Formats: sequence, C-alpha cells, structure tokens
Amino acid sequence: MSSTYKYRFRSPLGGLAADLTAEWGAPADSDVHLQVDRNVRLTLPPGINWRDAAWLSFGLAVHAPDLASRHPEGLCVRVTSFDFPLAHFRSEVAALAMEGWLRQEFDLPDRELRVAFDAAGDTYRFQWGVHEERFSDDLVN
Repeated sequence: MSSTYKYRFRSPLGGLAADLTAEWGAPADSDVHLQVDRNVRLTLPPGINWRDAAWLSFGLAVHAPDLASRHPEGLCVRVTSFDFPLAHFRSEVAALAMEGWLRQEFDLPDRELRVAFDAAGDTYRFQWGVHEERFSDDLVN
C-alpha cells in the first residue's frame, strides 16, 4: 500500500516543497531498479530526472543498513510519484523527502539531513548529518 510524504520548508524565498508517494515490499525479478545497498533497491517512476533519482537514492542509502538488517530477504522501495512546484524545488529536496518518507514508514531514527536558509547568501544550505555530500547540484550547470 502506498503512502505520501509531504516535505515542506518555509523561507524568505518562499520555501522548498515536494510530495513523495511510494510503497515498499520484497524485490521482484520484474522490477527495473537501482541497487542502493546489497539487499535494498529503489524503483522510480518513468521520466524522472537523473538528479532527482540520485538524491532519492542518497535519501534511501542513509537508512540502507537499518533496512537491510530489518529485511534480510531484501527490500524494494517503489516510488510511484514525485511531484514538486518548480518555483519551490531543488533536487537535493528529493533526499529530504525520501528520508522523511522512510522515517514515517519504518519508524527509523533521524539521520540529521537538513536544510537551512542562509540569509547572507540568500540561498539554501543543505546539511547531510554524518554522511558526506558525494555530489552537489551547485557544481552542475
């Protein structure tokens, strides 16, 4: 059964928003998936942007060890919908939405993925807890 997580962060720029609808279950041989961890997989809706796919994967990866230990037979998170208003979105929000959905769905600990508004730079600063940021959309034009 699918559920929706609505990520919202308000700021002087308006804020950031995304709605993630997903479900989870055992991996199926017919799934076209990304392997995030040994037994943790991710399927995505058709036509998703590669940046959003990468950040959704990162949001899942921060919880992959917990999920793998809870589901040694394997687990597949199937994203059925990922919607956002273009005016209030950056691809990094996909990681925050995925992490929020996972905590909601599996009662997992907070991994300290955050965003803050930097008034001095009039921009957003993403924080990844103990996880290193492996890539940044700021580096891609």
